[in-house]
Amino acid sequence: MRTINQPALYVFRIFAATLTVTSVLLFSLLLPAQAGTPTAIPDGSGYQWTPVYTGFLQPVDFGSPPSESEKTVVVEQGGTVQLLVNGNSAGIFLDIRDRVGADGSEQGLLGLAFHPDYSSNRQFFMNYTDRTGNTIITRFTASSDGTRADPASESRLLLVDQPYDNHNGGGLAFGPDGYLYVALGDGGSAGDPQNIAQNLNSLLGKILRLDVNKAEGYAIPSDNPFASGGGLPEIWAYGLRNPWKITFDPVAGDLWIADVGQRLWEEIDYLPAGSAGGVNFGWNIREGSHPYNTNSPDPGNLVNPVHEYDHSIGCSITGGAVYHGTRMPEWQGVYFFGDFCQGSIFGLSRSDSGTTVKQISQINATISSFGVDGAGELYALDHGSGIIYRFEPR
Repeated sequence: MRTINQPALYVFRIFAATLTVTSVLLFSLLLPAQAGTPTAIPDGSGYQWTPVYTGFLQPVDFGSPPSESEKTVVVEQGGTVQLLVNGNSAGIFLDIRDRVGADGSEQGLLGLAFHPDYSSNRQFFMNYTDRTGNTIITRFTASSDGTRADPASESRLLLVDQPYDNHNGGGLAFGPDGYLYVALGDGGSAGDPQNIAQNLNSLLGKILRLDVNKAEGYAIPSDNPFASGGGLPEIWAYGLRNPWKITFDPVAGDLWIADVGQRLWEEIDYLPAGSAGGVNFGWNIREGSHPYNTNSPDPGNLVNPVHEYDHSIGCSITGGAVYHGTRMPEWQGVYFFGDFCQGSIFGLSRSDSGTTVKQISQINATISSFGVDGAGELYALDHGSGIIYRFEPR
């Protein structure tokens, strides 16, 4: 297991005020649009978010293992993973509360990703903060029938020193290349005063890309942008504040990143399938597409978000999933995201003609995550009540 030590940061936190949702702010596109996705988003009034599962404790992630659509897992922030089989509770899949530290509101068990070959190797990966507040990226192995995972099967890949208890990121996702992508926040405090997100010798404020297709540990993909030097070899992209949920479009292969803002702007960052690594999304030189740290010169390589909204609309963005279910073909290819404070849910569509964003719904929930089941149907998680909602026609 590799351990990365991080520099200390100056501590204080700023919480943005939550205001009534009034509009959706569309903003600039920098990267070329991908063809084949809808240019129009359906009217959300014909659809609803139906409560389908209840009783979970601070759910933060949701999904099904590859090739096992009858199974779904729900990740609870305190350190447990619950299993559903054919929509019915099947007990605890994994319990690691003995090693998860969740004292801070942004700490805990934060993300899970099944290996693409899970049906044969039974491996899955988790992102959590330990009892000292540091980030652990780790591997577990499930039973042969996929109904339980032994806590003793843990094999830790990476420990990242976290100076404070916020901005941990937490997302994990396998890309179409078979590599594991890891989302890490900038280490906490406010404003990233030591410019860690721009520091290529720190893993904080980055998306990492790891080759976990080996018996122990991980390898560095040869085409990682800093594999031969100039930065830590694990880094794939940088300049992120607190990327709360990343996802790959399972059809197009595009990477979507929802990055929580500082005082004014929430943003969605995007890398189309086949993008090279080394992209700088700008924090803390910019917040969204707007100047933030005037003491840091713009290096000229910053990539703007594909969408941003200000704090008249919400205060903390939650990503996000692309719909590819069969029940509602009119929503195919739409990326869904929401706001944790307001319970507002939006759809984003990209095509050759540009980007479209529309508010779809408003629900009484603190939305902590979105997920899809084995059939590609879409769900939203309410962190406060423990309710899981399914998106469906009225």
